Order: sequence, then C-alpha cells, then structure tokens
Amino acid sequence: MNDVRKEIQTGLFGWIDIPDGEHVLLIGRDQWGMAEVFKRLGIPAVVFSWNDVPILLDGHNHHDKYSIIMLLSDWEKKNDFLDIIRPILPLLKKHGRLYFCMNNRLGLRYFCGDQDPYTGQCFDGIDNYRMAYGKKEDVFRGRMYSQAEVRSMLQEAGFSSLKFYSVLPDLEHPAFLFAEDYLPNEDLVGRVFPFYHHPASVFLEEEQLYSSLIENGMFHAMANAYLVECSLDGSHSDVEHVTCSAERGDEYGLYTIIHASGLVEKKPISPAGEERLRSVQANMEALSARGIAVVPSTFAEGRIRMDFVKAPMGTAYLRDLLYQDKEQFLAAMDRFAALILQSSEHVREDAGDGEGVLLAKGYFDLVPLNCFVVDGQFTFIDQEFVIPNYPANVILTRMVDIAYTGNKEMQKILPMETLLDRYGLTRYLGRWRRMSYEFLRDIRNLGPLRKVYEPHQRNDQQVFVNRQRINYTEAEYQRLFQDIFAGLEEKKLVVFGAGRWAQRFIDGYGHEHEIALVVDNQKAHWGKSLRGIPIAAPEELKKWPQGSFKVLICIKGYQSVMRQLDAYGVKDYSIFDPTREYPRKPRKIVVPSVQTVQEHGAEPPKKKKYHVGYIAGVFDLFHVGHLNMFRRAKEQCDYLIVGVVSDEGVRKNKGVEPFIPFAERVEIVRACRYVDEAHEIPLTYAGTREAWSLYHFDVQFSGSDYEEDPAWLTEKDYLEQHGATMVFFPYTKQTSSTKIKALINQQLKEK
Repeated sequence: MNDVRKEIQTGLFGWIDIPDGEHVLLIGRDQWGMAEVFKRLGIPAVVFSWNDVPILLDGHNHHDKYSIIMLLSDWEKKNDFLDIIRPILPLLKKHGRLYFCMNNRLGLRYFCGDQDPYTGQCFDGIDNYRMAYGKKEDVFRGRMYSQAEVRSMLQEAGFSSLKFYSVLPDLEHPAFLFAEDYLPNEDLVGRVFPFYHHPASVFLEEEQLYSSLIENGMFHAMANAYLVECSLDGSHSDVEHVTCSAERGDEYGLYTIIHASGLVEKKPISPAGEERLRSVQANMEALSARGIAVVPSTFAEGRIRMDFVKAPMGTAYLRDLLYQDKEQFLAAMDRFAALILQSSEHVREDAGDGEGVLLAKGYFDLVPLNCFVVDGQFTFIDQEFVIPNYPANVILTRMVDIAYTGNKEMQKILPMETLLDRYGLTRYLGRWRRMSYEFLRDIRNLGPLRKVYEPHQRNDQQVFVNRQRINYTEAEYQRLFQDIFAGLEEKKLVVFGAGRWAQRFIDGYGHEHEIALVVDNQKAHWGKSLRGIPIAAPEELKKWPQGSFKVLICIKGYQSVMRQLDAYGVKDYSIFDPTREYPRKPRKIVVPSVQTVQEHGAEPPKKKKYHVGYIAGVFDLFHVGHLNMFRRAKEQCDYLIVGVVSDEGVRKNKGVEPFIPFAERVEIVRACRYVDEAHEIPLTYAGTREAWSLYHFDVQFSGSDYEEDPAWLTEKDYLEQHGATMVFFPYTKQTSSTKIKALINQQLKEK
C-alpha cells in the first residue's frame, strides 16, 4: 500500500524532463521516494535532510551546483521561509530551477469545511492563523501560505521569475497540474475527486464549484495547492498542463503533458509503460481504419505526440447541447452510439433480448470524456483499453452515465432513464454497470488504494447533514431532524411526499410506526396509494384537528413544504433524512437459556460468537450451497435474519430474470430451520448500510467471491465502525444457481 501511495505522490515531480548529464538535489524527507523514481529513469539524484543542509553548504564550491533542486517536504513546519530559501540559493546554477510544493491557505477545500493540516481546526488558514497562533503560549506546529505571500518572499530571496502550477485535488494525490496562465477546457465534475484532511467537517461539494471559479477568474487563487517553479534567469518550462494517472502503477500509469507550443505528449511514468503507449497508438490507428475520427498522433522515443486540439470536450459539448435543444442532444447521442457500434466487427447482433451487440473488440474508453467535438464530429483520444468479445451495452451505458455525471440540471431537462431506455440498456442495467465497475476497479488499482483513499474521501450523506446544521439553531435542528418520532404516542403519523424519500421511510420504518395517510402536492398522485397507504392532497390536513397528528416531511426540497405547513397552521412536523440513522424499537429475540435446554434433556448450548446475523441474497433455485451458508451462519449466531431480493431487484441489479418468483423464494427460505426471519429487501433499502439500519445485526455473512471486492470491504469497514462486522463464507463450488440455470438452459436447447 505504501508503494502505491508513493507512486501517486511522485506525480508532483515525475513529469519534469531532466537534461542529460544533470544531477538533481533533493532536500527534505523523501517520503515520496523521488530518489528511487529518478534512479529508475537513469537520472542521478542525491538526497539531503534539512539537518544536513548546513553540512552541504559548508562543503560546496563553484563546481558543486545543480540544475534542479527540489524541496520535498516539511518546510511549512518551519517558522521563516526565507531562512530556508536563502542558504540554498548558492547551490543552484544560473540557468537552474528550484521546485517545491505548498498548500494554499486559501484553497477551496478549506472554504468547503476541511480542517487545517497543522492546527486541526476549520478556517485557521483562511483567517491567517489569527486565532491559532494569537498568543505567546501557542506552540507553532506549522502553517500554510497564500500564493501572494510566497511570491513576495521568493522575490525577496532573489528569484527573478516564478511560475505557479495549481495542483488538484491536493499534494498527496496530484492528478492534475495547471500552469497559472492556463485554464481547464473541460468540466472538472467527474474528473476531480476531492480528498480531505477531515472529511467529516465538509459541507460543500468541492468539484461542483470549479466551473464558477473558472468563469469568475478565481480558479488559480483558490487552488488547494501549488507546485512552484523558481528561476534565476527568467526561463521556465513550457509545460502548461499535466494529467497524471500514477495510481495505475508502472504498466498503466501515464503523464499527459500539454506544452505552450501546442504539442501534447503522453509519457509513461516508468519505462515499463512504453509498450502500453505503443498499443494505444495501435488502437487509435485501428479506429481510424474503421472510419472513426481520431486526433492524429505519432509514437516515437517511448512517447505519443499529437497537436493540441482547440475544441470542446465531448462532455461539455453534450451538456451545452441539451441546455439549448433537447432534440439536437438526442441526435448527437444517437451519433455517438452509432460510433460505438461501428468501432468493431460484431460477434453477435442485437436480437432484441436486452443483450445488445457483442463486439469483437470493445473500446472501453470510447466515451464523451475521451473525445473532442471538431466541426460537430466526435474525435477521439486516449483509447487505452480494448477488450475482446465485449458487450457494446457496457460502453453505451458508460456513454450515458458519463454524459450525465454530476449534472442535476441535465437530469431535470431530460432524465437519464430516457437514454437508457432508448438504447435498450434498462433490462440488464445492473450487469452493464457492474462490468464497468469491475474493469475500472482493476485498472485503477482500487483494491490496494482503498485504505489510502477512504480516510480522505468525503461522505455526501455527511455533507447533507452538515449543511442542515448550519441553517438552524441547536433546538430547531434537534426537533426537525433528530427527534422525528417525538410525540407520536397519541398522534397519527402523516407522510408528506410520495417519491423516493417517502418510499425509503415506509420501507425502513413503516413496520414500526403506523402511517395514517400520505399527502403530496402532485395532483397525479391523489387517490392512489403508496405501499398500500392512501395518497391525498395536502389540503386534507386542514380538516384534521391540530394536535391530533404529526407530519413527517419526506421530500428533499423540504423548505417549501415547511412554509406550506406553516401557512396551514401546522406546527408539529419533522424532516426525514434518509442518510441518518434513527432509534429503532427493540426486536424481541428469544434465545433459549441453559436452564430451559437442560429441562428438556438436551446438551447445554455453546455460547456463539455473534447474537444477530444477517444474510442477503436472491436464493433462486434453492440448493445445498444456500443450505450450507445458512447452517454455517447459524452455527455462529443466535438469531439469523435473511433478506431476499425481490423480482424487480434481481432484474435491476443482476440483469437476469429469476426462475422462481419472490413469493415462493422467500417462503422456501423461511421454511429452513436455520432461519429465524426472512424478509423482502426493498429496492430503496437494498444495501448493507440500510440493512444494518433496519436490523442492527452484529454480523453480515456473505460469499467469499466478494472478499477482495473494494466496495464490499468498504461496507465491512462501515459495519466495524458501528460495532458489527462482515464474515465471508466459501461457496459450495460444485453447486450454484448459475450452474443449475446453465444446465437447465442447455437441456431446453437440446430438446
């Protein structure tokens, strides 16, 4: 894991071309392994710690100078920046450059609520540490500077010229570098994945703000961090932008470098990646031969080179097109879909059964994120991955998902579901997205990176909660969002809303709290029912005596409903937040006591490791493998609850039709002597976290095929944070529902 982390962090410096024969001086704690990176590239590099710098200075003469000096770390923990820079200056050749990285105290992440890396408090850097180090007794632990502050100090130190590169998302995960006179020509939503020192305090979605910062000339001033290039003679690198995918490892990791001259280079992060680039060039030539427009490029000296394209990215083009004209957007998406089908020979044509076309070669990245639109024509770049005998529907699904990524306005104008239906993707959508995820998981190293990324990634549910807290007093917040069941003992419960949030509430809490009525502002819902509960107009509440009922608002845009209820004179209401966990009524689980068992003449029971266990599954064509899993689970827990996927859930998530209908599957599971309870898994409460919220089990049992899956390991971490865990059982290898279905289908074909 540490090797992967170091690989990512070398993206700050690894793209820099070092002239042949030149030595590099690294100063600081080389926690990123830069010396090893330069050694691998055949570049001599020496490392000195901060404590060794005086020795280095005492021993140097006019021959001991360096073209490249890099300050690696820890300088922000020292009191005076000038005291660090001035002594190092004599070690730099006149034409040389000094590089160092810095956090920006005015970085966007800190305005979004992240904590200062040195003080551990929100807003200290923004406030210029006025409160953090305002007293003599305050111990200095480090500080960040702004771009203007560092620029002034460097000029005072003697550097005649400076070039700042804005680093996103941060110094620990440098995926993008933008020179100070260069702006992104693409929407960074879906490209930048923010990281934080303290994700729990964040209350804004950082990536959603970059477009506005760019439009208002604030992008560079509010970058989270900078790489600074310092020059004595006024010369600088002509690099304008760098994209780094070092997290993919030696074979797949690349730098994409845009030069001011208009040259674009793709450079491997290590010599091991040169063959990968050679195959990328071959892929582009193969697409061009099939009539697909690609950006012309050449492969030489281990790099791909091409001209810079001054045209909108496919994602931005499609977004703007939808804003202007829905029909033109659909026509453009149709053209894109046709290109995907044109990209390869067809092993199998679309038979109208939801399986779609099977491509001889599936170009996984033939998506809007990897193309420009030149004179209305989609023109592709970066086609790294070709998968033989691959469903076109996976790539078509990626086309739609990427076009809509993070854009709620597009969803309002034309729901994504319309496109998914248009291209026949809905029936097995779960399968296509799962295949896409599994491929990306492996390519992006998500397994090894899970422990690296998770502690620093934002939880969007927590962001929503943090936003709520800011808007209300403590007492109001408690009444509205936390104590939502307070006062229900002698009152009727009314749910306001008939959408997804209302469904989530009824699925999750309806069995514990009787719901008298659902009200909704959409006239089309009146007279219908939701989960068997009648839906009426909100005006119905005017007929009920005040104090006889409580309203639970189950709508995301709850503010307008609050005003509506206030106008009705209804004061007793709260707001359901589907991301929050609310108190549950205790389950009555009876475990036979030792005395009871002995009275019946049986052996005293052994104490089991867990009290309440949980298993989720389809359990189609119930077989001995299912039975073995239930038996093993019951051997470890006193009480076993089983969640059974509904027919609709099987279609949506598995992309197949169950052989046995839900009503029969759940009854079969209930009849098993190892199972104490069996319930339908609601579509709105289908995940591990929702199941834990429903049942508060001590352990979830699952099949061993998910044991290394990063998504499942993330859920395991969540359970362990809440006092539960996840245990993986090996499957009965000789038997599975999939094998039985295949055998049945084969026999049917033979008949």
